Amino acid sequence: MDQQPAPGRRNRLVLLLLLLPLVATLVPEFYNFDKPSIGGMPFFYWWQLLWIAGVAVCVGIVYLATRSTR
Repeated sequence: MDQQPAPGRRNRLVLLLLLLPLVATLVPEFYNFDKPSIGGMPFFYWWQLLWIAGVAVCVGIVYLATRSTR
């Protein structure tokens, strides 16, 4: 028998997904490097630009998972 978590608990777990971009962009130990570079752009810059799309994906997942509770 497969047990599904309660809807309120599932929503809280999905909301934790929003912490991923926050931690990935605010903790310098993850991105404070020059190499590897892409097209002459240091890692720091393309890491930040990559997270623009990453935030959109995370917010979209959270929106789709929680919109039925409104």
